Amino acid sequence: MSFSSANGQTVLAATKTASSDGGCFRAAVGSEVPEPEDLRSADAVLKVELAFRSFVDSKGEVRFCYVTPNGKQSPTLRVKPGDTVILNFKNEATATLPQTRTVKAAQAGANAALPAAEGASAHSGMQMNSGSTPAAPCATAPMKATSTNLHFHGLTVPATCHQDDVMRTLIETGSAPYEYKFQIPADEPPGLYWYHPHIHGFTKAQVLGGASAALVVEGIERAIPSLAGLPERVLIIRDQNLANPDAAPADDAKLPPVKLDADGDVMNTGTGTGKPAEDLTLNYVPVPYPNYPPAKITIKPGERQLWRVLNASAITYLSLQLLYDGVAQAVDVVALDGVPIHNKDLPQSHSIRLNHLGVPPGGRIEFVVEGPATGSKASLVTRGVNTGAMGENDPTRAIADIVAKADAPEPQSSLPKNPTPLPEPSTTWLRDVKPVRVRKLFFSETPLDPKDPNSPTTFYLTIDGETPRAFDPSSGIPNIVTHQGDVEDWILENRSQELHAFHIHQVHFALMEFFGLPVNEPFLRDTVNVPYWDGKNPVYPRVRLRMDFRDPNAVGTYPYHCHLLEHEDSGMMGLIRVEGSQQSTVESRK
Repeated sequence: MSFSSANGQTVLAATKTASSDGGCFRAAVGSEVPEPEDLRSADAVLKVELAFRSFVDSKGEVRFCYVTPNGKQSPTLRVKPGDTVILNFKNEATATLPQTRTVKAAQAGANAALPAAEGASAHSGMQMNSGSTPAAPCATAPMKATSTNLHFHGLTVPATCHQDDVMRTLIETGSAPYEYKFQIPADEPPGLYWYHPHIHGFTKAQVLGGASAALVVEGIERAIPSLAGLPERVLIIRDQNLANPDAAPADDAKLPPVKLDADGDVMNTGTGTGKPAEDLTLNYVPVPYPNYPPAKITIKPGERQLWRVLNASAITYLSLQLLYDGVAQAVDVVALDGVPIHNKDLPQSHSIRLNHLGVPPGGRIEFVVEGPATGSKASLVTRGVNTGAMGENDPTRAIADIVAKADAPEPQSSLPKNPTPLPEPSTTWLRDVKPVRVRKLFFSETPLDPKDPNSPTTFYLTIDGETPRAFDPSSGIPNIVTHQGDVEDWILENRSQELHAFHIHQVHFALMEFFGLPVNEPFLRDTVNVPYWDGKNPVYPRVRLRMDFRDPNAVGTYPYHCHLLEHEDSGMMGLIRVEGSQQSTVESRK
C-alpha cells in the first residue's frame, strides 16, 4: 500500500530540467544483462571508494546508485571470511523528497535520543526535520531526503558507529567522506549478501530509486565442493515506479494460480494478471509494464552456472521460475539468504531441487542452472504473488529471455577449481538448540479509510499484549532486550490482510513452523514471508522462528522490521537490544 500521493505511489520531488545521469547508467529495454563490476579484497583487505549519486531521468523520476572512481555503478563487493572492509563513502546525491505522510510520521515525537554509540555524542539520535545544518555522523543531525547511510544486509557485523549502525548514522550531501570499517567474521557463511540505504522515512524512496548492490562472501565451493569451477552470475532484481502507469494490461495468457507451499512460500490465490504496483529491472535493464519486453541472458547450451539472485525490490515479491519451451525447469538451490545448504541428516546432500523459487523483498537465493538447448524458447519469469486484499498486485511477468549460443561469452567470474573444504562448524546447528524463551509478536495496520487500499495507513509490529504503536525513531527504548548467547523462539502472527516480510539485522534464524506445521529446512534465513490474514479465520497466519543471538557480534541495539520498505518507513519496525555476556552475568547475580 502506498500513501504519499493521490495515485498511491511514493514519488520523489524533482524538477523537469535536463540532467546527466551522474554515473547512474540505465540500460535500454531489451538489453543484454550487464554484470556489475567486481571489487575484490587483496591481502585480507577490501578498500573501496564509493559515491552515492542521484539524477533526474527524462520522465522526472529520481534515480540513485553507487559509483566508483572509475565510473562503474553499484559494484559487487567480494570478500573472504576474516577480511577487513574499509569503505570511504561520500554522499553526492541532490534529490529531494516532498514532505509526505511517510516523512511526517517519522518526524512525530522526535524529541528523545537513542543511546550513544561508541564515538558518538551523549545526545545521538535521528532528528526528522528540514534543517540545513549538517552534523557529524553518529551524532544528532537533521534528517533530510538527501541523508543516507549503508546497511550491510545479512552480515553478522556489530551495529556500532562506522560498522553496521543504521539508527544513528546520517551522512549528508557534501559532507566529507565517511569511513565504514569492519571485519567479516571468520565464520561468516559464504554466500550472497547486499548493501543499501536504511534511512527511516526515506528508505523506500532511495531503494526504489536504485540504491542497492551485492556483497559476496567468497567460499561457497568450500562448503559445496560440487560447485567448484562453475561460472557465476550476480543478478539483481529491483523495482521502480511504473514507466507506463496509464496503460491497460496486456491481454495474454498467464500462468495458473499457485497453491500453498510447505517450504514457506506464500499462498497465491490470485489470477497473475493486471497492473503491477511497480516495474521490475534486472541489473538495471528495465522490463516495463504492460508488455514486459524481457532483458536478455546469453549462455552456452547445457552449460552449468551458479546464479546468485538478489531481490533488491522495495516492495515486490518474486516467485521465480525457469521455463524452457513452456516447461518449468527444476534447479538445484544451494544457498538461501547467504547460508549454504546444511543437511544435517544427509551430510552429502548440498542442494534442494525446486521448480519455483519464492524470494521476498530483501531475500537472496543461489542455484545452479543448466543452459537450454540451442533454439529453445527459454525465459526467466516471476509468477504471480497474491499479497492480500490490502496488498499490492504482483502479476506473472517475464524478466529475461535466456538465449543458448555456442559462442556465448563466459561470465566474468568463476568459482575456484580446487577448494579447501570448510572446517566443521564449532557451534551446534541452530535447529538443535533448545530456546531459552518464547516471544510472540504480531503485524497489524490501520488504514485511514478501510475501504480504500491506497488509503494513508499506519503500520505496526507489536509484542503480543502491548498496544500497537508506530516505531518512533527518536526513542532509544528497545522493544526487546535479550543477552548474547541466548537462543529464542519468536512466533510472528499476521493480523492484517496484507503479506509482510520479516527481517532482523545482524543475525540469522531458522524457520521452525509455518502455519503451525513443522518445517525442517536445511538452511537459515534473515528474511521470511508471514502470510496474510483472510479477515475471517479465527486463527491468524503465523510462523515460528528460532532466533540466534549466540555470536558476540550480535551485541548491540538494532532493528527488526517488515522489509516492504514503505511499511518500515511508516512504523512497522522495532528495536532489540542484545546485551553482552559479561553484562548478562552481572545481572544474573543481582
